[in-house]
Amino acid sequence: MSNPVLSVSGLKTSFRNRNQWIEVVHGVSFAVGTRETVALVGESGSGKSVTAMSIMQLNNPVNTRTEGSIQLEGQELLGLSGHAMNEVRGKRIGMIFQEPMTSLNPVMPVGEQIAEAIMAHKAVSHAEARAEAIRQLDRVRIPDARTRAAEHAHQFSGGMRQRVMIAMALACGPRLLIADEPTTALDVTIQAQIIELIKALQDEEDMSVLFITHDMGVVAEIADRTVVMRRGLVVEDRSTIDIFAAPQQPYTKALLSAVPKLGAMADEPRPRKFAIADPQTGLLGEAAASADTVDRQAAPVLEVKDLTTRFTIRSGMMGRVKGRVHAVEKVSFSLQPGETLSLVGESGCGKSSTGLSILQLVKPTGGSVKLDGEEIVGLTDEELRTRRKRMQMIFQDPFASLNPRMTVGGAIAEPMLLHGMATPKDVPERIAELLERVGLSAAMANRYPHQLSGGQRQRVCIARALAVKPSVIVADESVSALDVSIKAQVVNLMLELQESLRLSYLFISHDMAVVERVSHRVAVMFLGEIVEMGTRAEIFANPQHPYTRKLLAAIPVADPTQRQRRRNIGNDDVKSPVRRPEYVPPVRAYAQVSDSHYVMAQ
Repeated sequence: MSNPVLSVSGLKTSFRNRNQWIEVVHGVSFAVGTRETVALVGESGSGKSVTAMSIMQLNNPVNTRTEGSIQLEGQELLGLSGHAMNEVRGKRIGMIFQEPMTSLNPVMPVGEQIAEAIMAHKAVSHAEARAEAIRQLDRVRIPDARTRAAEHAHQFSGGMRQRVMIAMALACGPRLLIADEPTTALDVTIQAQIIELIKALQDEEDMSVLFITHDMGVVAEIADRTVVMRRGLVVEDRSTIDIFAAPQQPYTKALLSAVPKLGAMADEPRPRKFAIADPQTGLLGEAAASADTVDRQAAPVLEVKDLTTRFTIRSGMMGRVKGRVHAVEKVSFSLQPGETLSLVGESGCGKSSTGLSILQLVKPTGGSVKLDGEEIVGLTDEELRTRRKRMQMIFQDPFASLNPRMTVGGAIAEPMLLHGMATPKDVPERIAELLERVGLSAAMANRYPHQLSGGQRQRVCIARALAVKPSVIVADESVSALDVSIKAQVVNLMLELQESLRLSYLFISHDMAVVERVSHRVAVMFLGEIVEMGTRAEIFANPQHPYTRKLLAAIPVADPTQRQRRRNIGNDDVKSPVRRPEYVPPVRAYAQVSDSHYVMAQ
């Protein structure tokens, strides 16, 4: 490669812990060419984000030691003064971070923040900078940019906030854009829009991109070349097409084997485990199909009828009703013993509110929820407590749902003791049995949540849910925050537990590729309503509702040869479920496509 925009050679980054230096990036070397997109990939802890922060010199200089060479268009960046590096940041290198809400000033209008960045690097007036900020917001496809420039970050959706961050990063026309996990927290349709936007702006600006991610589907969509990192080392650096066609390193094979591929289940009658490659040898494990766990002759274990949940919005000193959030609107479905029904849709569609309403953690406005034939809507808290041992929940963020002051053993023991399902004498043996069942050692009972990895914490949450021997588990985005290989391991674990314990799952997710892997049936939600429901095969092979088609079209395909396909995902943001107080929802009609496939009439 001649005259790369960015050249990193022998980069070593160490952090000081007390009086000891700990090296976390070990001699990393790679380059980014003119107008080239290079993906830096690896799982959490691989060193990819530390590498990006080292390039930008954003690590705390007091506790960080950076060695090697980082050259931007031939200029050495290591050793530059703080003032000189400030001239580089924003003007010659732009950066987009994973979570825009932590990067944007909550008390300053977004237009002013972009204008401030422009004035820091260009000799322009405030009026000129503001006009340029509005132009940048318009370029990143924010509707009514002039009006929205005066709004604050909390008034934007997640996808629109990320667009603001892109506008800010590109405001001074940088030669290199570093995008650190910019789509990880976004819904699949918004993620697809951001990827398309970055590609379009790259062509317009003649810009190079360093794209940091652990999502190999996104890599296939956007990267010309891929640099694979593991434990602070580069293990593979080749063209993206070559890496996907013939990965050379065992770790790269393991990453690719854990990527859910849409359509891989087309001929499968039942859920199937991932065939995960060993990161040491690259050898594939078994991709076993699940046994037929669904008892179609039995009565439903869960029946939901016309479930409705609305949240009132009040304003003014008198608390006048200003509007209502129609989070869940007349949702109906049933769940058989041993069945997985997936509830899918984008953020704000009402799927998590549905799960919380079923468990009565949020009180529904109306409707019926029957557990094993017994109505649970309207029960007292004490009556609900005894029923909840039959219905448990696994949350998206295991760290937030575990008490940081309680050991793993204590967290698992608590529900057993609360429901009188074990004596204090029996608890240690039962904890050890549950930990081993979810693939952890009994010795982990004495650890605290912060001493475990994300995947281990999620396994602990599954063990805690199993402690009271439930028949139904509501899994709310339970694998969304996990690295790709850990996600595959947890999905395999859930399928194994379903087979051995005949569990029923309400699997809430926006990841359609994972949903295809685990589901028996799928219900698609949009603005609080189910718009389509059917078997997995019917929904994925024959989607009828436009929103279902949009969700499927937006999924990144883990095949770089397919990146030129037209996806027709649009550029619209997710609509709001807020309605005026007097709003009366229309009566919905559903067309029957087949015995088990229903779609809302247009």
